[in-house]
Amino acid sequence: MKKNYLIISFALALLFAQISTAQSIRKNFLEMTDYEKAELVNAFYLLRNGPDLFNDLATFHGDFFNFDNDVDPTQLDLHFNLPGEPEREIFLPWHRRMMFEMEQAVQDINPEISLAYWNSAVDQSTTGPLWDDDLLGTFDANWSLGRNLGSNGPMPVPADIVNLLVEADFFTFSNRLERQAVHRGAHVWTGGAMPTPLSPRDPVFFFHHSHVDKVWDDWEEIHQNSAYITTSMLRYDGTYVFDGTTLPLVDPNDITDTRSLGVFYAENGLAELDNYIVSNTYNSEEVFYYQFNIEAGNNFLVPAGTVSRFESVNEINLTPGFEAAPGSSFQAIIDTQNAGTSKSGPVRFVKPYPYSEDLFKPIVWEETNSTVNDQKTVIIAAHPNPFTEKITINLSKRTDCVIEVFNMMGMKIREEAFQNTDTLIIKNLYGLSSGFYVIRVTNGNGELLVAKRVIKL
Repeated sequence: MKKNYLIISFALALLFAQISTAQSIRKNFLEMTDYEKAELVNAFYLLRNGPDLFNDLATFHGDFFNFDNDVDPTQLDLHFNLPGEPEREIFLPWHRRMMFEMEQAVQDINPEISLAYWNSAVDQSTTGPLWDDDLLGTFDANWSLGRNLGSNGPMPVPADIVNLLVEADFFTFSNRLERQAVHRGAHVWTGGAMPTPLSPRDPVFFFHHSHVDKVWDDWEEIHQNSAYITTSMLRYDGTYVFDGTTLPLVDPNDITDTRSLGVFYAENGLAELDNYIVSNTYNSEEVFYYQFNIEAGNNFLVPAGTVSRFESVNEINLTPGFEAAPGSSFQAIIDTQNAGTSKSGPVRFVKPYPYSEDLFKPIVWEETNSTVNDQKTVIIAAHPNPFTEKITINLSKRTDCVIEVFNMMGMKIREEAFQNTDTLIIKNLYGLSSGFYVIRVTNGNGELLVAKRVIKL
């Protein structure tokens, strides 16, 4: 049946706004229409049957998952650089840009669809709609993912997210988010590829990380002080080529606001679009599709020469601050059939992934919670590394300890004792010759806790 549209066109004066690029309304997967589910699932299958973006992203994610930076301090990685090495930290912005790369590939197939998010602090059913055949269920068998839903945990609870959002220090927030249940929980709970470095093999990874990204977005709205030391990221450093295209150089500080990528998060039936300039940088028409209420205003701008469309099944409200300039093309459409332009039928490719040793690599999440302390695990991070004048060492728990510094000939050149602390600072190292040194930490009983290699510039 042909859809009936209620169409409203606007031509208003152009005002100043802040941020611009592509388009996306990401919603809880429970708010997806049947049309969106069918089209997103089809797009995922089609992406594997082409240059295979899923496999490329998973392989890259596995290749650069996490390294012992003391072995090669020049080797960058994607995970677990906090608290000790903030100069290397890219966990949240790297995954945000990765999600954008996947979403752009999906929208090349159908510009009306976008990624959705899975709030694993609320939805924890092993038989819920997330795993139905009309959403993510068929991928498990067809791609040989080996899921084992609910076998491990713990999953987060809503209070975990609340506690994260009140944390004022950005790197503390990011470290806790990455290592603890809000991020870790869904990976280990899902099983299969998800708790491995190859987790992007499973499409649920993109639903899960959309929610992780939303938590960061919520935190940034409150505190507005996300900032990074590094100015580029692996894969997005201007050198990586996928399917004949060189991916751009991305500074993580340029994407701390989701609107810089045209991403808005809907929640509880409302998508609020603001402070955004349509640019058609990535899409010839920027389409914002949402089943429930789309509300746009407060410097949402459609400049002359650009094309944009809002489409909702239920309601669109244009509030003060929304502007569509003369010479722009803008439509607000009510989809009365809740269908969209459907394709001929479901796409279901049976395509297992190639074998990889990364499926068997254990991930050390290094959570700074009571479980770690009860196991008497001491985790050390020495920074900066390389160093010039001093080294700061962070332990996962307070302890009495002795630090010894050795040169590569085995000669002890410094020894200091510390009591009941988890932060150890060795100062006045500027006189040392350039080269490798070993830091050894022992507890009050003389038992070795850890040894780390560091580099003096």
